[in-house]
Amino acid sequence: MVRPIKPRRVIFDPNVTYFKPRAVPLSMLEEVDLGVDELEALRLCDLKALSQAKAAKKMGISQSTLGRILASARKKITEALIKGKAIKIRT
Repeated sequence: MVRPIKPRRVIFDPNVTYFKPRAVPLSMLEEVDLGVDELEALRLCDLKALSQAKAAKKMGISQSTLGRILASARKKITEALIKGKAIKIRT
C-alpha cells in the first residue's frame, strides 16, 4: 500500500498557467506538467534564495522531500526548454 502524500503548504498562486515556445501553436506542442508544489519549491529555493532547510520548513515537508520535488521540477523545466515543449502548471 502506498503511503499518502503529506499536505504541502503553498503560499504562491501563479497568475500564469502556461509557458510555450514562441511562434508554435499550442496544439502542435507536447506538454510537461509542473505541479504547483514544484513551482513553490523553485520559487523559495531559486528565486528567494532560501536554503532547502528553510524552504522545507515553510512548505511543511522534510528537507529530503523538498530535494526530490526540486529535482523533479528542474528536470521537467530542462526537458521543456531543450525539447521545445510547453509547460503547464497544475493548480
